[in-house]
Amino acid sequence: MTTLFEHKPVMLKECLDGLNVKDGGVYFDGTVGGGGHSYEILRRSSPSGRLIATDLDSEAINAAQSRLSEFGGRFEIYKSNYKRFEEVFSEANVDKVDGVLLDFGVSSHQLDKEMRGFSYMKHYAPLDMRMDTKAYLTAEIVVNGYPEDKLYRIIRDYGEERFAANIARNVVKYREKQRITTCGQLVEIIEKSIPKKFQLGAPCARKTFQAIRIEVNGELEGLYDCVVGLSRRLKKGGRIAILTFHSLEDRIVKNAFRDLEQDCICDKSIPVCVCGKVKELEVVTKKPILPSEAEMEDNSRSRCAKLRIAERII
Repeated sequence: MTTLFEHKPVMLKECLDGLNVKDGGVYFDGTVGGGGHSYEILRRSSPSGRLIATDLDSEAINAAQSRLSEFGGRFEIYKSNYKRFEEVFSEANVDKVDGVLLDFGVSSHQLDKEMRGFSYMKHYAPLDMRMDTKAYLTAEIVVNGYPEDKLYRIIRDYGEERFAANIARNVVKYREKQRITTCGQLVEIIEKSIPKKFQLGAPCARKTFQAIRIEVNGELEGLYDCVVGLSRRLKKGGRIAILTFHSLEDRIVKNAFRDLEQDCICDKSIPVCVCGKVKELEVVTKKPILPSEAEMEDNSRSRCAKLRIAERII
C-alpha cells in the first residue's frame, strides 16, 4: 500500500526557499521518494507550475503518485535514474528548467522495511540494498562474489572505513564456510573485524553498509557529470539544490559547483583569454546548509545532511 511509504523530507523549507520556486516554473525532482519535496514544489508553483520527477523505486513512485494526486495534470514521474535526465527531458518535451532538486538520502521506508536489506539494524533481513528491486546486482552478490581486493577498495573508498582490510579478509574467510545471506551475518563479521575500543559511538557496521549500498546502486558513478549536465539545463536565474548525506557525495557536488563557478583558467601571464571558459553558476551556499537542532531532534536521519545551492547566471 502506498500509504505505508514514509519518508520525512530533509530540510524541506531550506530546499524550497533555496530553489526560489515560482508560479509557472518547470522543476525537476530527480529523487522523488515519497513526494515530500515534490508536493511543496507543486504547491508553491501553483496554479500552473510543472514538475518532472524520477525515481528507481517502484514503491516510492506509487506513493508519490498518490501524494501528488491533487495536482493532477501538472506532474509526471518516470521510473528512471536521475542520471538519465537527458532521456527523461526528451520524453517530457522539456528543454530548460527553472529548478533542480536532488536528495541523495535513503528513505525511512527503505531503511525500515526489512526485506529491502538496507539496514544493519535488521539482522534477519536479506542482503539486498537495491533502490531498483528489479536490478540484477544485490549486496549478497557483492559480498559473496567480489574478490577480497575489490571488497577492500569498496569498503575503504566508499565507506571510508579504516578497518576495511580486516573486514574484507574476514568476509572472504566466512564465505568459504557458508554463504553470507543476511544483514546480521555481515554485521557479525564487521564487529569481529573492528577492535572493541573503536566500536564506540556510531554503529560500527554503518560505514561498510554505506559502501556496499553505493556499489550496488552505482551512486557515485557519473555523479559529477550529472551535476554539471543538470546545471546547464537551468534557465538563467534557475537554481539547483542538492542534499548529500556523506562526504564522498558532498565533495563531488562541491567540486562540480566550483568548476562551473570558475571563469578563465588561462595562465595569468597570458594577456588574452584563450581557454574560452566562462562562469556559468553562482554558488549561493558558500558553506553547506546544515539541518537545525530541532530537525535533528525530530528526524535523526537528517544529522548527516548537507545542502548546497547554486544559480545559473548565463
